[in-house]
Amino acid sequence: MPKLKTKSSAKKRFKITGTGKVVYAQAGKRHGMIKRTNKQIRNLRGTTTLFAGDAYNVKKYFLPNG
Repeated sequence: MPKLKTKSSAKKRFKITGTGKVVYAQAGKRHGMIKRTNKQIRNLRGTTTLFAGDAYNVKKYFLPNG
C-alpha cells in the first residue's frame, strides 16, 4: 500500500493545535479595505478556531497525519 498524502490545500490553510482543534486565518483582509469599517478590520485580525463540524471534515483531509 502506498502512503496516504495530506491534501496540500488543507496543509496551507489550516493548522491543528495540540488539543486537536483546527485553527485558520480569517477571510476578508486581502483587498478592499477602504470599504470595510475599522471595526471590521480590527475584528478580522489573527486566527480563530473552526467549529467542531467543520473541523471534523478538515481533519479527514489531514489523515493519517492529524
